[in-house]
Amino acid sequence: MKAARSPIGRMLFSEWQRVRGGFTNAGARPFSRRWEELLEDARLTSAIERGDAEREIRELATGGWVELKTVRYKPHLIERVVIPLIAEPTWCEAFGFVPPTDEEARLIREYPWEPAMTFVREARLNLSFAELSRINDFIKSTVSERDIVPIKERSLELFGDEKRLDELLGSALFRDGRLCERRDLRCEVIGVPLGWKRGPAAATAKPLIVIENAATWQSFCRWNAERACFSAVVYGDGNRFIDGVRYLADIFLELGGHRRVLYFGDLDPQGLRIPQQASRNAERRDLPRIEPHLPSYRRLLSLASVQGSDDASDEVDSQLCDWLEDCAEPARQLFARQQRIAQEHLGWEALKQFPTEAN
Repeated sequence: MKAARSPIGRMLFSEWQRVRGGFTNAGARPFSRRWEELLEDARLTSAIERGDAEREIRELATGGWVELKTVRYKPHLIERVVIPLIAEPTWCEAFGFVPPTDEEARLIREYPWEPAMTFVREARLNLSFAELSRINDFIKSTVSERDIVPIKERSLELFGDEKRLDELLGSALFRDGRLCERRDLRCEVIGVPLGWKRGPAAATAKPLIVIENAATWQSFCRWNAERACFSAVVYGDGNRFIDGVRYLADIFLELGGHRRVLYFGDLDPQGLRIPQQASRNAERRDLPRIEPHLPSYRRLLSLASVQGSDDASDEVDSQLCDWLEDCAEPARQLFARQQRIAQEHLGWEALKQFPTEAN
């Protein structure tokens, strides 16, 4: 398996570039990242995405691309991912990355950049002069007259690679006070359209619910067909819901108007960040805020004593749990024990025992 084919590998290399400046063996110690932070940065948060990422990083470790440090006394849990110094040239070759030459560094320092781009003279961006000059030329053109388009379309126009701008969004190029994709490049992240299933006619006026993971979505659809609790059951698809929340407007059109939007996901830190970040995006678009489906979270917490699973996550901001209202304190205690509960515990067999009046 090659690192360039793996989402988690691409994120790890991007962060290595940011820290190393693109120069191999540039540090006295190998580059490493905490596993949970790497998953968050790569926006891999659902149970399916995390499972795929773990399988891929273990394959990379087998191939010598990385070394894995595990949690003390818990060897099945990854704590940190390390790129060995000896492997750095292999990573660069896999990604076709050539460190900047002295001549290129001089060009970047001396080039007459547009005002929005002058910061590149001093910043460590890990972009070639050619890429930076393409961005500069676009900004120099009549950019304010251009329509805002999907980011992949603009990326293809600028770089001939539809994925390049997505990779750069998390880099220093778009740090606060620097470039803005909407203002300067006239593009935006579109997000993956939301899959959804309409509820029974008896539930037409009721709230809709967004489910983080595919298996639980299927079980909720099946359950809702019998119980008629929700006007629609929407598949959030992990962190894709953060950007895909815009498509709620299309669902509302199909349903006949706005209604409350409830959410149910994994009971772990990122599972709580997703709906809260999505809610901020929704409110900017005059869509309803995202609310927790508290009956489902209460039921999930009732399973914690027997089905909580160890998780090597870092200390969590206690305010993150406030969104859960009366479930906030039990969630804080769960995270303090470094545990999480996958939403799949509230599956079809558990839902059959779930009283309709609780919704």
